[in-house]
Amino acid sequence: MTTISAAVPVRRRGWAWLRGAAGAGVVVLGLAAACAAHLLAWAARAYCDAAFEPAHRFGMNLMALPLAGLSVVVAIAGWWAGRAATRDLALAWRGLLPLVSLLLALGLLIWAYVAAVGTPDGYPGDSGLCPDTNVPPRWPSWLPA
Repeated sequence: MTTISAAVPVRRRGWAWLRGAAGAGVVVLGLAAACAAHLLAWAARAYCDAAFEPAHRFGMNLMALPLAGLSVVVAIAGWWAGRAATRDLALAWRGLLPLVSLLLALGLLIWAYVAAVGTPDGYPGDSGLCPDTNVPPRWPSWLPA
């Protein structure tokens, strides 16, 4: 005679490949955000010609590697925060909200980096194209720098 024991919940592994691809995508998006932030800050400094001497350009290039590491950490944290918040929701929300939280975290990182590094306040710009704040005119007025 056989006995029936309590059913043990089995975790489905059918979508495991997607988790791996999503993890690689998160890292790639983090590195792309670091590249975008670095290029935007570089362009802002070049346009205003503020802190764009060779020594300052070298310093900005040295900051690119820690920025890449930080952006990957922020991307992973944003993705996992979204995953933790949507653990008990439907499948569509479990895919959409982590992506939104990831993009929001990376957008905030890009904005903070460009505002802090790309617009050195009070540095005398030589181009004459920017005000004393060294914020390029193309920067949106509703977004603080």
